[in-house]
Amino acid sequence: MKKIVKCYGFLFGTVLAALGLSGQSVAADYPDRPITMIVAYAPGGGTDLVARLIAPYVEKYLGNNARIVVTNKPGAGGGIGFAELAKAPADGYTIGFLNTPNLVSIPIERETNFTWQSYDLIGNLIDDPGAFTVNTSNPVSNLKELAAFAKANPGKVTVGTTGVGSDDHLAMLIFAKASGLKMTHIPYKGSGEVRGALASNQLVVGAINVGEALQYMKGGSPMKMLGQMATRRTVLAPDVPTFAEQGYNIEMASLRGLAAPKGLPADVRARLVKAVAQAAADPAYIRQANEMFAPVRYLAPDAYHAELSNAEKELRQLWKEIPWKE
Repeated sequence: MKKIVKCYGFLFGTVLAALGLSGQSVAADYPDRPITMIVAYAPGGGTDLVARLIAPYVEKYLGNNARIVVTNKPGAGGGIGFAELAKAPADGYTIGFLNTPNLVSIPIERETNFTWQSYDLIGNLIDDPGAFTVNTSNPVSNLKELAAFAKANPGKVTVGTTGVGSDDHLAMLIFAKASGLKMTHIPYKGSGEVRGALASNQLVVGAINVGEALQYMKGGSPMKMLGQMATRRTVLAPDVPTFAEQGYNIEMASLRGLAAPKGLPADVRARLVKAVAQAAADPAYIRQANEMFAPVRYLAPDAYHAELSNAEKELRQLWKEIPWKE
């Protein structure tokens, strides 16, 4: 009997070795090749900038000479990048950013091969309130004046967003309904493109998140904010009134967090979760994020899960009231 047990033990060890498992933790040598970090929007936008900011810090805390390569997969309001991330191998070598509400709103409006539950959540990093911006040459200075202009010029107020079902698009629809306005939606592949169109006066309104708008304004883009969609004025823009202060009860923001395809090995997932948490708490990262006006809000996987679950409930109700499909 002892000989048989030894024989099976030898064979089992041989099989493990052949599979590269050898009975040791899968994460022991992780990562031993570059990790792809997918951004579902065009270069130059808020998510892209945060991705390139956080990547070196995640590399630092992963160790093993980790290397992260940021890859942009823009289009379909983020749907192309989200789908790319969902279908990637669940081995820890592909991670990516998830953006709300797009991640949740797209599967509500149409059939997709992903939902927010298609991923292993790693941690949320940013919570950026929405905002309406106009070119500095535009005499409109608040939402009341914007509404008056839109009523006097039906359909001529173009609003640029990062896509159908984005936080910017939903805010535009809610604002238009509340004001009885007719506005024209122009979707782009990222906020960088919205900024460019607004700067060249191809748009009347750029629906751009507060942090992104402040980054562009600091960089010299000719734009000003008419209002922010936060519960209260963010410390990043204390002089910009909220929509609620101006008579429009609209709160909308974009969570930006990291995730991986569903089914990561438990020890690899634990390594990633720990590294991202450490990166998010790194004083140098926080200082740099503040300098680029990125509103930091770290959420561990369970808290992140709860936020996405609540977002889905709210958006399904909104879909019944204001279907946003175009």
